[in-house]
Amino acid sequence: MTASQESPLGDVDVEAVREGLRSWYREHHREFPWRETTDSYEILVSEVMSQQTQLGRVREAWEAFLDRWPTVSDLAAADRAEVVAFWTEHSLGYNNRAKYLHEAAHQVRDEYDGEFPRNPDELEQLMGVGPYTANAVASFAFNNGDAVVDTNVKRVLYRAFDVADDDTEFERAATELLPEGESRLWNNAIMELGGVVCGKTPQCDKEGCPWREWCRAYQTGDFTAPDVPTQPDFEGSRRQFRGRIVRALGEHDELELDELGPRIRVDYTPDGEYGREWLRGLLSDLADDGLVELEEDDGTVVTLLGQ
Repeated sequence: MTASQESPLGDVDVEAVREGLRSWYREHHREFPWRETTDSYEILVSEVMSQQTQLGRVREAWEAFLDRWPTVSDLAAADRAEVVAFWTEHSLGYNNRAKYLHEAAHQVRDEYDGEFPRNPDELEQLMGVGPYTANAVASFAFNNGDAVVDTNVKRVLYRAFDVADDDTEFERAATELLPEGESRLWNNAIMELGGVVCGKTPQCDKEGCPWREWCRAYQTGDFTAPDVPTQPDFEGSRRQFRGRIVRALGEHDELELDELGPRIRVDYTPDGEYGREWLRGLLSDLADDGLVELEEDDGTVVTLLGQ
């Protein structure tokens, strides 16, 4: 093996590392309902909801969503405005995720005869499904995924095995660790390790990290890790005001600008800093996402779009 082909994991005992994580995960993992199913639709919903949303908050929303639209066909038949309104009511982040999930349901129903594609490349053809989500659905629904490499996994690999802060090296290391035919268990386990044990403030002894024996950070006390992007503050953000717009239009069907503005900000004044120009900017974003329609007349009328 040449220097360029050397394992990014060094001389670590890969089989021992694998068994340590498997055993720890089976005994200590958090219980979430989407980990108890292999239904691809249910898993896709959980993955989309979990993007930048704490898992504890996702549980209630996930169960309510599936009570309302229990199958991919039910979701495809739903009115888009109702799906977007649900997303807003449950504070699940960017509303275009609801739109894309709804469109993906249409694709599964109309292009795949109601059956989800099974591998990451095909899953990535669904609207709004990027490489990470496609691989997660393939892993957890079909046990047919590649190694997951998210920020939690990078942090674990960097600390435990001194893997270089380089996406290619992280990919190589994660792929080498993945046991063949075990993507469902393994990807859940290594992400759980990063989320519960090896967070920004590590809990090595408290949570009984199974990799302490091999971990470079544990042995040296140096727990630095690659920077992890942080979610912008929600309070006062454009995202918050876009959510308020969708909620207001869900209640009133359509509103003129100067009727909508005070429902979004109490300090709205038509010609002020937070006035028509500011509001039009928010509405333009929502219109680009296909969520609202603006009708220019004496006063601009804004309508929440359905299907």
